[in-house]
Amino acid sequence: MALLRSGWLWRQTSVLKRWKLNWCDLWVDGSLRFYKTDTRRELEHRVNLKTMCLDVRSGLECGGVCPPESSPRENLLLVQLRDGSTLNLCSNSEDESIAWKLTLLETRRNPVFTYDPYDDSYQTLPLNSYQTIYLAPGTHQVVLQRDPFDGVADSLAMGILAGLAAGAAMRSFLWMPFFLC
Repeated sequence: MALLRSGWLWRQTSVLKRWKLNWCDLWVDGSLRFYKTDTRRELEHRVNLKTMCLDVRSGLECGGVCPPESSPRENLLLVQLRDGSTLNLCSNSEDESIAWKLTLLETRRNPVFTYDPYDDSYQTLPLNSYQTIYLAPGTHQVVLQRDPFDGVADSLAMGILAGLAAGAAMRSFLWMPFFLC
């Protein structure tokens, strides 16, 4: 599997909200992994961006997040996840923050890659309107695709809530003739 980007990033813990310096690896399959050191022996945290990431913000777009003591606000990165939580990161410079943001957005946006063993490279393939990809037979490929049923539970919950509201309104209208008599 190909490594898209790696480097040191500050990560804010979810419980105590402390900043920890971690080595981060972003893989072509959308896996963002945090290690204690650059030897990659002890995995601390893992996030799958293909299925979990909603949005990535950087710099002054990250409202309400305080950076580590020695870093300015321009170095911040905020990754919003589907479960409602956020992943707060901080880089060493503003340029590095923008580079991380663009790479994270590119990883989230492109769901399908093919591998060419002769060039040892991955190419991105666009989906057509039917969410289908046509590949030449006989080629070696790795196909990664986003689940089409992501977000179905959200629309189902909104439908149930709308049905409950409509039912309550109809119930009040059914009692109306008794009050007018």
